[in-house]
Amino acid sequence: MPVLDKPLSELNTYLGSSPCPGDIDAYWDNGLSELRRVEPAVSLTESEFSAPFAECSNLYFTGIGGSRIYAKYIKPLQVSSPHPALLFFHGYTGASPQWMMLLPWAAAGFSVFAMDCRGQGGKSEDTGTVSGTTYKGHIIRGLDDSAEKLLFRSVFLDTVQLARIAMEMPEVDPKRIGAYGGSQGGGLTIACAALEPRINRAVAEFPFLSDYKRVWDMDLCKRAYEELAYFFRSFDPLHAREDEIFNRLGYIDIQNIAGRIKAKILMGISLADDVCPPSTQFAVYNKIKSIKQNKIYPDFGHEMLPGFADETFTFMMNMNTETV
Repeated sequence: MPVLDKPLSELNTYLGSSPCPGDIDAYWDNGLSELRRVEPAVSLTESEFSAPFAECSNLYFTGIGGSRIYAKYIKPLQVSSPHPALLFFHGYTGASPQWMMLLPWAAAGFSVFAMDCRGQGGKSEDTGTVSGTTYKGHIIRGLDDSAEKLLFRSVFLDTVQLARIAMEMPEVDPKRIGAYGGSQGGGLTIACAALEPRINRAVAEFPFLSDYKRVWDMDLCKRAYEELAYFFRSFDPLHAREDEIFNRLGYIDIQNIAGRIKAKILMGISLADDVCPPSTQFAVYNKIKSIKQNKIYPDFGHEMLPGFADETFTFMMNMNTETV
């Protein structure tokens, strides 16, 4: 097995090395209260893409700060209602998948909601109503302001707003909502399930946005986490504010809110991952208190995990056989 991180015996009990702010529950409870005061103002328009067995729509809603957020919405036709739904979250700097990539879920009887993260590669607005991409820097956006200005606070709350919209669709069973994503999408899946306890099932593949101090200590602030190195080099070269910075990042560290999850969880963990190190993935998994399982890939990094998509499909389909 490749040696990148701690031995598996230690990973199985690792609980993270990054600080957790003492008021984190109040921080997110206040955020959720703020979100409840935001009128989502949902709008739906027909997509240019069509499929014979599904209705494809462009969905826009309003998130924190007034930003208009975009999601692909696919409603299966000739499927009894209410039926289950899947929320899909994409990787860092990217966008929601092409329609064709989402159709298998609709064919299986799921409504599908695939969100574009604000300011990344899709159609959602960034904070400040900027259309289009700001590409990267989202982890460090707001570090020199109050913790309420952290950009990922808004993104996490966008996932909750989308979940609530899905739950209110007349064709959707609000008790059978799943969330799914890899990398940043895995991190947002964890955040969504933590902040919206009605999520039934969640699948997170090598989740991003976890245990920032551990990433720093492993000298892996490269690629996905490179902006942390940029921030210190540019704005705190002597690390005079290191404790303050990592404490503030603790508000948007998914391991610190994983204990709030009520959903059933499936995680795919890659032990040779030098983008989202294994210890940061286990820090999340080990703090989840709900029913959970993981699939560990010893020889794989931040890449497609063989068989995991099939595991995900079966895991989500089992929502249809359980009593809710």
